[in-house]
Parts: sequence; structure tokens; C-alpha cells
Amino acid sequence: MSQLLDHDSAFFDLAQRRNVLFYHKGYFSHHIVAAMGEVVKLQLEVAGVSGPTRRKLFSSFVELSQNIVHYSSNALQPGGEGTGSIREGAVCISKDGGHHVMLCVNPMATSDVESLRNKLEPLRNMSLEEIRQAYKQSLRADTPEDSKGAGLGFLTMARDASAPLEFAFHPRADEPGTTLFCLMAII
Repeated sequence: MSQLLDHDSAFFDLAQRRNVLFYHKGYFSHHIVAAMGEVVKLQLEVAGVSGPTRRKLFSSFVELSQNIVHYSSNALQPGGEGTGSIREGAVCISKDGGHHVMLCVNPMATSDVESLRNKLEPLRNMSLEEIRQAYKQSLRADTPEDSKGAGLGFLTMARDASAPLEFAFHPRADEPGTTLFCLMAII
């Protein structure tokens, strides 16, 4: 038992040293995201984060979490029409110097990697004005067939970020056909 407590203490110490404001690894659903959202709001307020930055962080938290709910390939309860899905992933919000770092990781089908890469890659080279224009265009456009929204999530995060979104894909050797999708936004 004391060995378990030592590990818990080490995790807590590491989280404090890394300035972790919020971390969740496990299952996500719309209800879980709503509850976590309340915790995130409170954590950011208690940490003294300014109003505009809190809004950007909260908005990005919701987008990252919704991405997991809609697209993670590991489902405890797959969603269907009129039902909620419960899917696996992780989200972390930490402070690094004068910026906040948001990380998101979730498994996805390897067959979908190129399609997602093609959505994200253009955002790396777009100016803030180009991102805003693309956002406005997406608001007026029809929802893509393979999307659970209007395709605004990545544009919203890119608009609010202080640096280009960073992403990576890591194929899972232990799960053929599955790739871990990692996304980082600096706000």
C-alpha cells in the first residue's frame, strides 16, 4: 500500500512542477465534458488566468474534448443516432512561462490519418487573418459529410492559439490499424 501512495505522491509532485492545471485520461462523453468544463472554468479562475485567456482556453478545451467524443476509435459505448458515445482519450492544460499549453491525445483509425493531416496541415501556414476568413467561410458552408460539426473546431483553436497548432500521429504497434493522434495548442 505504501508503494502505491509513493507513486500517487510522485504524480502529484510532477503535476505541480509542470504547472498542470487540469488533466484527464479516460473516457469522454457529452455529460463528462460538461462536468469537466465546470472544473476547468474554476481551475482557470482560481489560477488567476485573465478573462480573455480563460475564454480561449475553455473554448479550446471544449473543441479538444468534442473531438475525442466524436472521433476517438476506442469506444466504451459507440454513439448512434440520438445516443451519446463514450470514447477514450486524454486532455491536459498546463502553464509554461507566459503561455498555456493544451494537449489532446486519442486513438484513431490509421485509415483516417491522411484525411485529418490534410485538414490540419494548411492551418500551419495560414496567417491569423486567413484563419479568420476560413472560419467565416465555414460558418456559411454546409457541414461536411464526415463531420459531426461545421468543421470549425480546428479553426477555432488555430484562431485562439498564439502559435501554429502542432500535431503528430503515432501508429500503435500493439494495435494494428490504430494510430494515436496528438494535438497541441499554445494559448
